[in-house]
Amino acid sequence: MPLLFLLAGVSARYSLERNSAGAWFKSCTRKLLVPATIGLLVFHWMTSYFNTHLTGVDVLAAVPQPVKYFLWVFSGVGPLWFIQDLWLFSLLLLLVRKIDAADRLYRAKFSAVWIFLLGIIFLLAHQALVCNLRPESLDGLWNLYQPVFYFILFLMGYYIFSRDEVQEILGQYWILLMTLAVVSGVAFVVTTFGANYTLSQYIAGPFYNLYGWLMCMAMMGWFKARFDRTGPFATYMTRSSFGLYVVHYLVVVGLGSILYRHTTLPPWADYAILTVAVFGLSPLLYEILHRIPFIRWCLFGIKKNRSME
Repeated sequence: MPLLFLLAGVSARYSLERNSAGAWFKSCTRKLLVPATIGLLVFHWMTSYFNTHLTGVDVLAAVPQPVKYFLWVFSGVGPLWFIQDLWLFSLLLLLVRKIDAADRLYRAKFSAVWIFLLGIIFLLAHQALVCNLRPESLDGLWNLYQPVFYFILFLMGYYIFSRDEVQEILGQYWILLMTLAVVSGVAFVVTTFGANYTLSQYIAGPFYNLYGWLMCMAMMGWFKARFDRTGPFATYMTRSSFGLYVVHYLVVVGLGSILYRHTTLPPWADYAILTVAVFGLSPLLYEILHRIPFIRWCLFGIKKNRSME
């Protein structure tokens, strides 16, 4: 998720260089806020439906059907929390741009030391902004959305990692960065294996954050050095990746629920089946849904079938 917010900030910079702030935010609202709100009513309530029937028994059986539906809607956010955060950050970015109207931070002289210093900020910010979970509280929800922490990363992408010279540095040292990321990842797994990954001690730990930062740098550098080109697959993913993100979770939850309730397969087999299914069925589901006029607007913020554009 840190990598996605960094890249979202980079994309915001590129988009605002080509579009007015008003047109850009209007597009963000249609593409982000509509799927993250109306899409819940139309489609994503089903993810919560499968969750409430996971054991084969409807845990909301005593709740009236209309109330039950709205409970499914409000608890069916799933991965859409990302675009809810992103829409809020887009709104806040317009305020930041008003304050820094001359774009001084972006025009400031860059030094490679910044990448190290930003890593320190990443580590300290995440440790400081993670809540210690309290029973019967919204701390878990705060630790999921992490709006302050992810907004910092979004701004890093907008002001720092959108620079050509920064991307060139990452591309030049991607092998070193990837090696360090893998080493820190192994250390992270060894020192936390079997721990409860929802606890604040886990997600605020040093190896968790060191691995997160190094892998963000390594992935950006690797793709800059080895994948800075396009082709049929890249073109398709550019057009469709958002739609695949929107629909993939229902495939996972729906099929996962069926496997859990009706089979006795070992966990590794469940993971293998779900992996194949999410890559095979998600594109099929997206290709069907984005051809239905009203549905494609609700779920993907698309006004018309892109295959017809």
